[in-house]
Amino acid sequence: MRLLPSLLVLLLLAPGAALAQGDSRLAFLGRQLQQGKDPRTRSQAALVLGATEDPEAVALLCAGLKDASELVRAAAAKSLAKLMEPSALGCLQAHKGEADAAVKEAVSDAVGALKAYQERPPRIYVAMDGLKDRTGKLPADLVKATEARLRSRLMRRGARLAPAKESKAAAKGALKKLGVPGYRITPEIQATESGGLRVAIVCMTYPDLSLMGQVEVNAAGAGPADLLKALVPKAVEEAEETFEWSSET
Repeated sequence: MRLLPSLLVLLLLAPGAALAQGDSRLAFLGRQLQQGKDPRTRSQAALVLGATEDPEAVALLCAGLKDASELVRAAAAKSLAKLMEPSALGCLQAHKGEADAAVKEAVSDAVGALKAYQERPPRIYVAMDGLKDRTGKLPADLVKATEARLRSRLMRRGARLAPAKESKAAAKGALKKLGVPGYRITPEIQATESGGLRVAIVCMTYPDLSLMGQVEVNAAGAGPADLLKALVPKAVEEAEETFEWSSET
């Protein structure tokens, strides 16, 4: 059994740093999309939301599909395609009967893009345990949103996520069919001595569950929501590099 050393990334942020602007930016864009008086303003907000790579933008953009302006509806559909979140398929398919030809085409293109994204050949197969809040102080909805971001980031890095409570036999069958390596990861949110937060990921082989090691990324200097939003991509990148996911394609 090989135990890889954990890696530490420390992000010390001064007040007003870009990290602290994360959630407020998403909220601002959501307000612009919902309340902007000019359709051009609303459509621009939709397009920017599509570039956020944030699963929380899905609900905002799905709501945008109901906008009175076809310009905004088309922008929302295009942004849902760019966002690459399969959870958007439901709301897109509900609008396949769109009356406006341009919007209907954008919706159809988005559905096709998301289905292709789901079906693309994976590089790795990952069974992810539920995210644990070891601080015991974070709101449940924040923990849930952070877990969704972890899953989304893993998929963006080429992971196929295993179904919950998958049997060992089923896992071996899936791995044989896909021809990729399997991993099980256990993520946690922990408090740091400096008052910040840490995201730790323990990685094992899957389904044999041989321990490979742990990675940790820390951040301080902003609110919990902003810290976790910044830590998620760093944690996945560190795990990918440390456990050499990218080399096993």
